[in-house]
Amino acid sequence: MNAEAAERYVAFWQALSAETLDRLPEFMAPDMHFRDPFKDLHGLPQVTAAFDRIYRMIRDVEITVHDRAFSAEAPAGAVCYLRWTFAYTLRSGKRLSIEGMSEVRFAENGLATEHIDHWDAAGQVYEKLPLIGWLLRLIRRRI
Repeated sequence: MNAEAAERYVAFWQALSAETLDRLPEFMAPDMHFRDPFKDLHGLPQVTAAFDRIYRMIRDVEITVHDRAFSAEAPAGAVCYLRWTFAYTLRSGKRLSIEGMSEVRFAENGLATEHIDHWDAAGQVYEKLPLIGWLLRLIRRRI
């Protein structure tokens, strides 16, 4: 396993769309584990179904990977860290973006076995909602 598999994964991730979901098995292992602040999915069928639901709710998705780094502790290329921006448009037409990092683990065959997203759900999603956002911003100011 080397950085080449991670680069292929990054290229696919940046081009991910509703039309390319059928290619997930080329990049993710059947027992894939995907986690972000909203979901914890096990198995490629769950991951595919969740992404399909997401792409039905939003449009104009742009995933930009700004930086990548490899773990010094893991075997060469086995763990890759990605810093990214996920921009999208809601059905209402409002354009939003989320900035975060991902920890992606790869098997010897080059398929991703785990993709863990780290990002601030409160600050980047909940605070943008009308009622709960006001309350969270108030709490954040007081802390």
